[in-house]
Amino acid sequence: MGAVVSLDGLLDERRVWKGRPRAPEIGVEPTGHAVLDAALPTGGWPPSALTELLLEANGCGELQLLWPSLARLTGSGERVVLVGAPFIPYPPAWQAAGVDLRWLSLIEARGTDALWAAEQCLRSGSCGAVLCWPQKADDRALRRLQVAAETGQTLAFACRPQQEAHNPSPAALRIAVDVRPAQWRVLKCRGGLAPATPIPFAGRAWFGKGADH
Repeated sequence: MGAVVSLDGLLDERRVWKGRPRAPEIGVEPTGHAVLDAALPTGGWPPSALTELLLEANGCGELQLLWPSLARLTGSGERVVLVGAPFIPYPPAWQAAGVDLRWLSLIEARGTDALWAAEQCLRSGSCGAVLCWPQKADDRALRRLQVAAETGQTLAFACRPQQEAHNPSPAALRIAVDVRPAQWRVLKCRGGLAPATPIPFAGRAWFGKGADH
């Protein structure tokens, strides 16, 4: 029979690792949605990292999810850049959401040009957040966006089709945006387990006046 070892003795000798509660990350940006913040291990958007928003359709609710953060960033004089947006933003809607349009920039680009532009904006360190809608992005392209976000210490958001949820991703956070029912599903979150329960939200966000999305 093996010898009986005192656990307290091993701890005193520092021969056993003793787990401690994970400290909150510094520089976390709240999402502006209290229920979502409570569900995320960082208490908000993962800082200096890529977040993927997986959509049923463009304009199905990604703006309603992001507007509180974009309003806070532009309100403090930080640049927000939209790269390859699928629709022309409708200024009155953005203003009503509290976004200061003086700090909002649009870049019209598609394909690899959009990915390149988003990466350069992230690396520059001059933006508070960069939103892009890549039509096609493989693991390598997403990893470049993740590294660029870390380099520039910027929030990165990639809006992609929900079918991409079946593929692995280097993103620190992945959220599926559903229309019916209107809800957010956290599929992956760095630093903890994704919550099993969807988070409902009311209404829809859209870009342009008269647009279907």
